[in-house]
Amino acid sequence: MARIVPLANLDDPDLEPYRDVRDRDLRGRGNAFMAEGAVVLANAAGRMRHRLRSLLVAEPKLAGLEPALARLPADLPVYVAGAQQMSEIAGFHIHRGVLALGERAVEPPLEDLLAALPPRALVVALFGISNHDNLGGIFRNAVAFGADAVLLDPACCDPLYRKAIRVSVGASLICPFVRVESEAALLAEIATSALTPVALTPGGHADLSMLPAASGGLALLVGSEGHGLPPAALERSLAIRIEMAPGFDSLNAATATGIALHAAALALGKV
Repeated sequence: MARIVPLANLDDPDLEPYRDVRDRDLRGRGNAFMAEGAVVLANAAGRMRHRLRSLLVAEPKLAGLEPALARLPADLPVYVAGAQQMSEIAGFHIHRGVLALGERAVEPPLEDLLAALPPRALVVALFGISNHDNLGGIFRNAVAFGADAVLLDPACCDPLYRKAIRVSVGASLICPFVRVESEAALLAEIATSALTPVALTPGGHADLSMLPAASGGLALLVGSEGHGLPPAALERSLAIRIEMAPGFDSLNAATATGIALHAAALALGKV
């Protein structure tokens, strides 16, 4: 059970990382991140790949957090404040009543992550996903359908941005991910792995029912809604489409990825 620390002094220096939360979202937190909400904590407690430094909790929320707090380290400080005090510290109304300060885990080299994948692995490779809602939704889908990792090109936004964590309901704290230095490097590593690359695109020549149950696993390649996948990704992959009603071929990137991940998970026996 994490260590409860009733807050007596709003000027406590340990609260400094919790001040001006929105401004720090924009400026960045270095190797730290901020997560929020009881649902995020409940989903990620005891499963996250990253280390928590502390929690700041509004007193009315504390009782409902007990199951999650029981899965956290005993020496983790949980600062408890009144709801109004918490909002004063954060600089805006924290209606979810839970903030968690964490430290990012060191990302392994991509080749090491790929080498450690289980048989019949499922990996999502993202190109140019710069919207935090889409990225958070994709991570949520990835964990829901048993994906083993998410790979990001340099144009993707940060999975540990506060909004991305919130939209993912904590999944981006759970699922391993690696950011690769270039599109070319990402594609090259996938090509040399045991994974079969599958490109999700409206112009695909095959539909989801034709996904291969590849013994070496699948890498699902997903591009941005505006630009789609880079030509090199399409050239090196099996192009798969999602069948839709006539006259419409557009889905939100997170929604499309969720549909494709479900089909891939079925093909690989993950669900």
